[in-house]
Amino acid sequence: MATTSDIRKGLCINWNNDTWKIVDFLHVKPGKGPAFVRTKLKSVTNGKVLENTFAAGHKIDEVRVETRNYQYLYDDENGFHFMNNDDFSQVYIDKGLIDNHQFMKAGDEVKILFRAEDEVPLSAELPNTVILEVTYTEPGVKGDTATNAMKPATVETGAEIRVPLFINEGDKVKINTEDGSYVERVKE
Repeated sequence: MATTSDIRKGLCINWNNDTWKIVDFLHVKPGKGPAFVRTKLKSVTNGKVLENTFAAGHKIDEVRVETRNYQYLYDDENGFHFMNNDDFSQVYIDKGLIDNHQFMKAGDEVKILFRAEDEVPLSAELPNTVILEVTYTEPGVKGDTATNAMKPATVETGAEIRVPLFINEGDKVKINTEDGSYVERVKE
């Protein structure tokens, strides 16, 4: 059993007859009254997100998880299929369990969290940044680098992002997978 002082991002816990992953947390020590921990939890079984407050020192049931590297193969109407690069076994994950899946393309490496006691896949984590090619955007004009103006663009996975005015179709851009923001243009 762990306590609220052990709470961290990515920790999986058993709570309310379900397995939850801590997405965000904040330790609060008000001037008056006892301390508490405000958390944002995501269910690993159905993808539901909710906020909960735990009193300081509250006991939480931690779930032991293992992380393994898998390669993204393809998706269908229900979810995503991944392959283990070591033994070529495949695993299936529901669409609701992967954040920002619109930035995944076939062949990408992702980390999949498994519950250790029964080998059930809990979620998949994309790398912090991915490099994707811009397939559609308005043409850029030479010299449009002085301002922070942004324009919409579509990348090869079909995701819509905002890029600077100087980005053209065919350019490769680095994207932050956490919030979908443009990081930089990549020269290859």
